[in-house]
Amino acid sequence: MPVITLANTKGGAGKTTATLILACELARRGNRVTILDADPRGWISRWHAIAGAGKLISVSSGVTEETIEDMTAKAKKRGGYILIDLPSSHDALLAKAVGLADHVLIPVQGCAMDAAGGADVLELLNELDARCGIQVAHSVVLTRVNAAVTTRALQAAKDFLASRAIPTLQTPIAERAAYRDIFDKGGALQALNPEEVSNLGKALDNAAQLADELIALLPQKAARPAARKPVMAKAA
Repeated sequence: MPVITLANTKGGAGKTTATLILACELARRGNRVTILDADPRGWISRWHAIAGAGKLISVSSGVTEETIEDMTAKAKKRGGYILIDLPSSHDALLAKAVGLADHVLIPVQGCAMDAAGGADVLELLNELDARCGIQVAHSVVLTRVNAAVTTRALQAAKDFLASRAIPTLQTPIAERAAYRDIFDKGGALQALNPEEVSNLGKALDNAAQLADELIALLPQKAARPAARKPVMAKAA
C-alpha cells in the first residue's frame, strides 16, 4: 500500500495531471487506487464526478491538515496505491503529506518558477532528514514536455537537476491532448475515443513508461504488468 505524494509549491506544475495519469495506468493493471484530493480547487474530484473511472479508482475530497492522516489510514485499509494531490502551498499540509509518503514525486516544468517550487519541497525533505532522521525517497518528473523538440529552457532544467544530483525520472510527461481532454470527458485515460483524441496511443505509452519507472522505485512488488492492446485509430 505505497503512498505517493505529488508536490510542488508552484501552481500549474502538473501535479494533478501526473496524479491522474498514474492513477489511470495503475488501475488499468488491476490495482486499486485511492486519490486523496487535497487541492481546494478539486479538479480530480470534478473529473471523477463526470463519469467515474471504474471500481478500482476512488477519490476522497476535502483532505486537510487535520484529516489527512486519518484519511490516509482509511485508504490503506482499502489496499492498493494511494496518491495524494496537494495544493500549491508551503504549509503544514505539505509537511504531513511528505511525511506520510513512501515516495514524493515532484512535477516540474522546464522553467525557473517551477524549479523554485520544486526546490521548496526538496528543502523540506532535507530538513526532515537533517532534523528528524527521516529519509523519504523522492524524484522529479519533468512535465508538459514537447515530445518533438527539446527547448533551451528544458535543457537548462535538466542540466540544473543533473548538476545537483537531484533524482529525476528518465520518463517525462509529454504534452498530449489526451491529458487535457480527460478532465473534460471524465473516466479513465484508456477509455478515451482515439477517433476524438489525437495521438492517444502515444499518450498511453507515455503513461505506461512513467508508471513502470515509478513502480520500480516503490517499496513493493511491481504492479500487475497486464498487456495493453494497441489503440487503433479509424482508417481515413
